[in-house]
Amino acid sequence: MKLRTLAALVLALLAGPAAALTQLETDDLVKLVDERQHNNGDWAAVCYMESKEKDKTDVVYELVFYRRTEGQRLLILFTKPKAEAGKGYLRIEKNLWNYDPSTGKWERRTERERIGGTDTRRGDLDESRLSEEYTAKWEADEKLGAFDVHRLLLDVKEGVDVAFPRVELWIDAATGNILKRQDRALSGRLMRTSYYPRWKRVFSESKSDYVWFPEEMRFYDEVEKENSTLILVRQVDLRLLSANMFTKAWLESKSR
Repeated sequence: MKLRTLAALVLALLAGPAAALTQLETDDLVKLVDERQHNNGDWAAVCYMESKEKDKTDVVYELVFYRRTEGQRLLILFTKPKAEAGKGYLRIEKNLWNYDPSTGKWERRTERERIGGTDTRRGDLDESRLSEEYTAKWEADEKLGAFDVHRLLLDVKEGVDVAFPRVELWIDAATGNILKRQDRALSGRLMRTSYYPRWKRVFSESKSDYVWFPEEMRFYDEVEKENSTLILVRQVDLRLLSANMFTKAWLESKSR
């Protein structure tokens, strides 16, 4: 999407709720959400993750995740706690693989995989591709607390593998940032509610513009009600990564 076209969309869509969005405006809004988080290059970030489960001790993780827009590549490496260090996930050609250094084995996972057993999914750490994966429908313009929001309903496109086939989004009309998300099964059953209270931006030389990302994410399991996960994204770096970064060999080398 050209920057001039994107600027026009921002002015048109973020002017504030006034009337129902047309289908074209709805589609453009979802594309805008994707474009704001699109880097057009490489990405590295350190994450703090805190997992709460019913009748279990809270677990604090540290992980690093790497992305490359080309080829839609993603690599997640756990660094803490010690019992999890060296474990990771690698996305290659739309296939998600899990590596366990204690066994040295790779296992293919689905998009429904809980990253590290938490309430996090692959898509939470990957680049936003909502316009590629879902068909959107405008539901309402309403208030979410003090915020004016566009509420959209998204249904997965045929043949696309995602963690949740139906998604409801509350998008801040003033900024274009997602503030709330609800993930549902095909039956309509509510599976997970997510909140994104803080967003941040960094300048990308490869994009020649700013890249936005949720600095804080809170996920609440709606099936096992007492389970939740907090993610804080820190130390974002957009410099070029090593050419062999997104390989099984690279991830295996980090556990030796």
